[in-house]
Amino acid sequence: MSIQSKSLLVQDERTKRRNAAEKRFHAYGLGAIGVAALALVLLLTSVVSNGASSFRQTYITLEISLPADTLDKDGQRDHAAMASVSTFGYAPLLRDALQGRIAELDITTALPDKDVADMISKEAAATLRNHVLANRHLVGGVVTLELLADGRIDGYFKGRVTLESAALDGNTSPEALQIAQALADVGVIDTRFNWRFLTAPDASDQRPEAAGLGVAILGSLYMMLVVLVLALPIGVAASIYLEEFAPKNRMSDLIEVNISNLAAVPSIVYGILGLAIFINFLGLRQSSPLVGGLVLTLMTLPTIIIATRAALKAVPPSIRDAALALGATKMQSVFHHVLPLAAPGILTGTIIGLAQALGETAPLLLIGMVAFVRDYPAAYSESAGLFGEAATALPVQVFNWTQRADPGFAERASGAIITLLVFLAVMNTVAVLLRRRFERRW
Repeated sequence: MSIQSKSLLVQDERTKRRNAAEKRFHAYGLGAIGVAALALVLLLTSVVSNGASSFRQTYITLEISLPADTLDKDGQRDHAAMASVSTFGYAPLLRDALQGRIAELDITTALPDKDVADMISKEAAATLRNHVLANRHLVGGVVTLELLADGRIDGYFKGRVTLESAALDGNTSPEALQIAQALADVGVIDTRFNWRFLTAPDASDQRPEAAGLGVAILGSLYMMLVVLVLALPIGVAASIYLEEFAPKNRMSDLIEVNISNLAAVPSIVYGILGLAIFINFLGLRQSSPLVGGLVLTLMTLPTIIIATRAALKAVPPSIRDAALALGATKMQSVFHHVLPLAAPGILTGTIIGLAQALGETAPLLLIGMVAFVRDYPAAYSESAGLFGEAATALPVQVFNWTQRADPGFAERASGAIITLLVFLAVMNTVAVLLRRRFERRW
């Protein structure tokens, strides 16, 4: 009976099926990556297209008369006396300045005085008042200022508002947009990069054009500082003990399991814990940066501990054995040899944990950080500051703006998302660079 020989160069049916299955799996993987990349591109395109316009703002340049009989009746240029004139006293000056500019340019209009005044942001009166109080010698003369245009006028130059939509909008009219276009043609109105979006505080529901991220960015930085100061040393110390010094028994196993479970707990649970402990029990003030930082610290600790333990495990045991063989103590071998080699992984885990905390919203909502914050918090050296002054954060500001009716706030929310994504991208880039910079190979 002869045995039929098979060549290794010729595929049999079974090999063909295995190769076909491998190719299909490869195609499935590429397809999954393609779908994920497409979804990411669509998401970023949507966010950028909706939020890029928030980094541009429309301004009106006006020459404003400052009558002394209205702003300083006593003629003493006393700050307290002049401060008694509210923004309502400055609003007619802005209206008259705009009307005079329209008449000077011979722009035909039949708009009522109120509609002309509404072309200027309601924030402009406060801007003019603050400028006059800071420069009281200007009273009695004329001052030239660049003031925010109304949100609808701003939306017109950004393409968000059209003549057709203005006809159905009770807050503006096609005539107002046409006058704005005529003023833009001669340079009275211009749209340019909006630094105020990154530095100004939040604004009321009627002033979307004046809303900014300044307070939210500062509040996020305050909380990240608290998280860094508390979570990094506590997380690293706990990891070193569990990985290098703790006896391997049921208690240490129980601690490890609970740390892993805590990393999977929904973030809103940490908000409930922070509300119960830091606010109801310890009596700390709601929406303060300290409480927000403490809540985010609890949430970030498991991530840092897990990443640090993984970095410590990655150090070869031969490093420890060599140090001990040369006479080093257990603590010397850990802190002089193991910890420096694990530093890249520790730094990477810490930065990723901070990035995760930076984007959290749910726990901060539960401790009251959704409150409207109009002014910058006081310095840490003052009695309020970090421990008592109300603050907000970038993701909370996004949530806040999406709840408001004016479409200008939807634009602002998308711009805040772009800012948050930039911060996260920078933090992850720093993590990669630090890992490459300090990584040692053995």
